[in-house]
Amino acid sequence: MSEILIHTAPHHPIDVFGLEEEKLGRIRRFFPQLNIILRGDSIKAVGDTAHLTDFEEKMRLVLFHFERFNRLTEADIDAILGESKSENETQGESETEKPATPLILMGVNGKPVRALTANQQKLVESVNKTDMVFAIGPAGSGKTYTAVALAVKALKEKQVKRIILTRPAVEAGENLGFLPGDMKEKLDPYMQPLYDALRDMIPYRKLLSLLEESTIEIAPLAFMRGRTLDHAFVILDEAQNATESQMKMFLTRMGKNAKFVITGDITQADLPRHQRSGLVQACHILKAIPGITFVELTGKDVVRHRLVARIIEAYAKQQEENQTAR
Repeated sequence: MSEILIHTAPHHPIDVFGLEEEKLGRIRRFFPQLNIILRGDSIKAVGDTAHLTDFEEKMRLVLFHFERFNRLTEADIDAILGESKSENETQGESETEKPATPLILMGVNGKPVRALTANQQKLVESVNKTDMVFAIGPAGSGKTYTAVALAVKALKEKQVKRIILTRPAVEAGENLGFLPGDMKEKLDPYMQPLYDALRDMIPYRKLLSLLEESTIEIAPLAFMRGRTLDHAFVILDEAQNATESQMKMFLTRMGKNAKFVITGDITQADLPRHQRSGLVQACHILKAIPGITFVELTGKDVVRHRLVARIIEAYAKQQEENQTAR
């Protein structure tokens, strides 16, 4: 008799196999010759070598499936271990239900995350082709959410070693000292949209672990000064609130094997009147540089409540009328 240990880390066993180990029970049915038990974050299997080798190979596929799609259903287990379904069916995407746009990744509880509009798909393609992409568009057009999804995908596929998400802390003030709590507590409310996107794509326990290890870092733009960001997927969100000097500082942080995505809405800058937006300046002076791509999203890309698109259109119309009156 022999035995092997297969580690589930960095995934928590409850996330993979359920509270009552019901999914592990499903797996045991495929290997009646083995004694399979869960010990901490490891699966121990005892039996003869031939059956153990087969078990180890199949379990690697099971854990890879969970890593890729953030889910493991009984149907998934049957498909992987019993080979009763095609690869497309295992992913929940049969030929008859093939989506109009490609899947970016599977989020929490098997939620598919994909580009929902043509311009969002253009953003996906631009990030795949170039190392620096500016995504300009109104609130709700999916620019930040799509960028975060691409960052998580790159991390899962080991294209990068870390994700860095940053914002200029305009509303909170550059000093931040007047707010209660430590630095994280001061910044968390302002960074909440980034946390919300991550929670849709990474199981909660794993997200906490990645944040504690700084594999995922969420920080204000001022914290980027003096750094060189290698092997990282970096997103500057709300870039319209970066000053010209801050934008130059951020863009020159780019290191080896890095992806930079800059998102913003040039119509919603919150900077003081005496300061000019670095995003507006970047749009003017960087468009001719090879290797930098600009993707423009519009009100038609808004995927929130239908009223949001109408509100954006109304404000745009009012702005045009004001300019004409001047």
